[in-house]
Amino acid sequence: MDIDDQDERNDSRDMDIRNEVLLSLVPGIGPRLREQLLERFGSVESILSAAPSDLRSTQGIGPKLSSRIAGAEREFDVDAELALCAQHGIDIFLRADDAYPRSLREIPDPPGLLYVQGDLQPEDALSIAVVGTRHASAYGLRQAERLGGALSRAGLTVVSGLARGVDAAAHRGALKAGGRTIAVLGSGLLRMYPPEHAKLAEEIRHQGAVISESSPQTSPQAGLFPQRNRVISGMTLGTLVIEAGDRSGALITARLAMEQGREVFALPGNVDCRTARGCHRLLRDGAVLVEHVDDILEELGPLVEGIENASGEEIRHPAELKLNEIETQVLQACTQEGASVDLICEATGLPIHQILATLSVLEMRRLVRRSSGNRFARV
Repeated sequence: MDIDDQDERNDSRDMDIRNEVLLSLVPGIGPRLREQLLERFGSVESILSAAPSDLRSTQGIGPKLSSRIAGAEREFDVDAELALCAQHGIDIFLRADDAYPRSLREIPDPPGLLYVQGDLQPEDALSIAVVGTRHASAYGLRQAERLGGALSRAGLTVVSGLARGVDAAAHRGALKAGGRTIAVLGSGLLRMYPPEHAKLAEEIRHQGAVISESSPQTSPQAGLFPQRNRVISGMTLGTLVIEAGDRSGALITARLAMEQGREVFALPGNVDCRTARGCHRLLRDGAVLVEHVDDILEELGPLVEGIENASGEEIRHPAELKLNEIETQVLQACTQEGASVDLICEATGLPIHQILATLSVLEMRRLVRRSSGNRFARV
């Protein structure tokens, strides 16, 4: 690509960011309504330039909201908003950007943009949400930190909502294990909630990211937290619930995960504990019971496309994260088309008896399959 083409692409992206930010500043436009408008008008630019009478043809758009959309350019200062983001090191990612989580694009109502402090990495596609009550017991806090750390050591990114209780404990577990963690806020990045977690958020920025779909100065509002929960479940392979009462917001995240076709996991608790009721209900409804991180890795299915981990190896199934060095070598030598035992021997330099034993383990874990001619193909 020559310089002129690159400049043109950059200018187009800058304009797309301006339009997305402008639309996000209009009060009353939630994710569902935004999707309806996009379906009707085709692009954010067309939405912003539409006549109020045309905007009102979309269900949910009345005279007041249509006037605010049509007059957004005059009412809101996009340049000031972009300058504020630059001042505070906030990146803006659009849905079309490579850094935007692929799994989040697949949900019915993905955010049009993400405000990010820190960084999003390709390996974050291997992530698990850990959520639960703000009023966690000592047991719940201990288990959230333990499993947050165990997930990190296994190579998974821990995603949560930075809330008091289980969320904060899961983030801390990941940080202590030296792994990556992502906090998804129900407020703007410059309106940290709860405020006492500002130091924790700073630590997360250095080992992952703090993200929001709301403009940086958006105050925390009750309606934004269920909206935030769909991002937590949507950008992960599955959601683990650790302690949740009958009306806990964590159950909303679990329900959204089910609707999005993601796995739901639950940690059992004390039958006398009020905050265990939600988890036990999830288990009765078919959630996977979790005691150890292996319970999660064994349940997750193959990925839609391979992901390069921090070591540069392509991961196609989360269960591959459990493999030892020899198992990884043998798996990497198995192509999708299938490789013979002799070829695997040549590629790895391992003795044939060790390769045959390792292939049996990989078969049992459903990471390779035997094809014709005694060849082994990577699943």
